[in-house]
Amino acid sequence: MIEKRPLWPRLKPHLTVFDGPLSLIIFLILSTGLVTLYSAGIDFPGRVEDQMRNILVSFIVMFIAANVPPQTLMRFAVPLYTVGIALLVAVMMFGLVKKGARRWLNLGMVVQPSELMKIAVPLMLAWFFQKREGMVRWQEFLVAGLLLVVPVGLIAKQPDLGTALLVLAAGFYVIFLAGLSWKILAGLSVVVAASLPVVWTMLHDYQRHRVLMLIDPSSDPLGKGFHIIQSTIAVGSGGISGKGWLKGTQAHLEFIPERTTDFIFAVYSEEFGLIGNIVLLLLYLALIGRGLIIAGNAPSFFTRLLAG
Repeated sequence: MIEKRPLWPRLKPHLTVFDGPLSLIIFLILSTGLVTLYSAGIDFPGRVEDQMRNILVSFIVMFIAANVPPQTLMRFAVPLYTVGIALLVAVMMFGLVKKGARRWLNLGMVVQPSELMKIAVPLMLAWFFQKREGMVRWQEFLVAGLLLVVPVGLIAKQPDLGTALLVLAAGFYVIFLAGLSWKILAGLSVVVAASLPVVWTMLHDYQRHRVLMLIDPSSDPLGKGFHIIQSTIAVGSGGISGKGWLKGTQAHLEFIPERTTDFIFAVYSEEFGLIGNIVLLLLYLALIGRGLIIAGNAPSFFTRLLAG
């Protein structure tokens, strides 16, 4: 008869891969988000429950990923990146169109391939650089740049500028950690600055309107600038200590559109004030700082790039 071991001794070795301080910071940020979502979505039944399910799924995925050996991750880098590029091309040809954007594929269930690239691009770049530690030449940086620009361009074409910028930032950070010199970085900064007028002409009308409204929302206070103006009022009315949980008038009197998603920070600011904002920003700074410490102590160049 096979003796069954208790569950905890079997799970304990797998749980030790989690960093205690990092896990605590993540827990506090998620708890803050749920508390704010409850207040913002009090008129939207099920929002908190949906978010809790999403968090549960995320923790399961995180648990699995944390226990995958780095060698296995390296083997998945190229296939994952290749599949992601193929799916982005498929989106351009066969993608579903919603609200003027072609971002989704129906593969029995609706998927958004650009989300995959948030993982695939940093993983691919870390794999590319891992055999070149300390010997990265400008030619390698050029190839890495192409590996980054191709998916970013395909995502921006959908159009999905927000996700494109996130993928660009994640990939560029890996390239920077790989040893990008300050001279090359300065040169890239000049090129980017010089190309801004060209990029501006390539933006879609709604993207240019968003930028203009961010600069001067009062030019259309009852139209495209309404969201920004009302969220600014909410942030300012929170004062030093806030109005208190569930007591935000801007949110609960429905002056803030999309208060459970895009403008939830305005809801948080109104209810918890400047002090709450400082605490939240400190939590995010702690998250970044702890992540950098973990990356610096990583055992290999590949894991250091990936953790960073």
